[in-house]
Parts: sequence; C-alpha cells; structure tokens
Amino acid sequence: MKQQFENYTVEDFKVWKTLFERQVNNLQDKSCESYLHCLDELNDVLNSNSIPRFDALSKVLKEKTGWSIEVVPGLIPVEDFFELLSQKKFCSSTWLRSMEQLDYLEEPDMFHDIFGHIPLFMDEKYADFAQKMGEVGVQFKDSEKILIELQRIYRFTIEFGLLKGSQPQIYGAGVISSFGETNFIYEEGTEMLPFDLNEIINTDFCNSEIQTKYFLLNSFDELYESFEKYVMKVGALASF
Repeated sequence: MKQQFENYTVEDFKVWKTLFERQVNNLQDKSCESYLHCLDELNDVLNSNSIPRFDALSKVLKEKTGWSIEVVPGLIPVEDFFELLSQKKFCSSTWLRSMEQLDYLEEPDMFHDIFGHIPLFMDEKYADFAQKMGEVGVQFKDSEKILIELQRIYRFTIEFGLLKGSQPQIYGAGVISSFGETNFIYEEGTEMLPFDLNEIINTDFCNSEIQTKYFLLNSFDELYESFEKYVMKVGALASF
C-alpha cells in the first residue's frame, strides 16, 4: 500500500494543521525533551503546514536510524506488527479523523501514528528498543504468553509511557497525540506507579477505555536495561 497524497481534501489539511498546532503548544511543558528535540529535527518534513509525505519522512528516518514507514489499512495482527518492528518499519494508516472527531477516535489514525510515534524513532537507542521488541515478538510468535507480555510492555511504554520529572514527562504516543489525555494525566484519579517490568507484564489493559494507570521511568536507560533483562529471562535471541 502507498499513501495517496492527492486524495487528501481541504478539510484533511485543516484537521492536520489544527491538531498539530494545538498539540505542539500543549506539549511544551508536558512531553519529554527528547520528543520535542526529535520533532524539531523533523521540522522540514513534519510540521503543521501540510500533511506529511511519507516518502520524504521515511527518507529522513532512514538516513538517521534506518527506519521507514509502512502503510497499513488500519489495525493489523500483532504477529505482523512485531514482524514490521523487527524490520525497522513502523506501520501507519493514511486516513485522518474529521473535524468532528478531533478529540476522540476508536481506532488510531495518521495523526496518532505519525505525530505521536515517529519523532522518537529519530532517537537511535529508542528505535533500537522498538526493533528488539519486534525481534522477540517474531521469535515467540507462537507463544501466546510472550506475545501478551510484549503487548503489555508496548502499551505501558511506547504507547502510554511517562518519565519522572517535576511533573510527569510524556513520551508515550497514545498520550502525546491526544490533547485530552495529555491534560488528563495531571488530574486526580490517575495512578502513577514506579516503573516495574515484572508488574507491567502482569497488568492487563483495555483499548476501549481511557488509560488511568501509568508507570514512571526514572530514565530511558532504565527502560532499555529492564527490557534487556526480560530478553535474557525469556531466552530470546535479540541482542543489544
């Protein structure tokens, strides 16, 4: 599949600009510094002025960390998702929400996939972490237990991860791409727990409900070291 750029409408460009500008302003004191730095690095190919062209964005990613964007129709089987990660390919849909859907979607769209996820793939160590997760997923594609554990790790790190700071600093794409959720995490009622990979792999989640439980990293190094220990524990072949 390919991005059909000529099919985007005037409303699509308006939605992209609205989402991008609103969320960049919202994230200035809420997201981790690494995300904002990577977003700035991508400014020529990822900005509010236009819906990004995936080929141009992939070219920059490829040159920096070896990653590229793989167009998919929507949600794909978890085995296929991990296969793509192992090949340094991050999957993205090409459709964009409407103006009436700015604040809520049942299924991730292009803004979530690209604005939320892609910038941190400019960070080599973070990108390597995602690839190793994919490699473990491929190795254990027939193990329901390991695949569930990996999905939970992915959920509580890449999708909804937070770093410690004077206030929690967001790095998870599910929060970074959501105006409402970015603000919600600072409200009373959210549960902030110390990062513990053993607890994470035993913590279930529901995709259709707003996230209320988060695990706070002391640093990205803690994430990489914890996952390396997990890889050793399950006997995976992925190497760091």
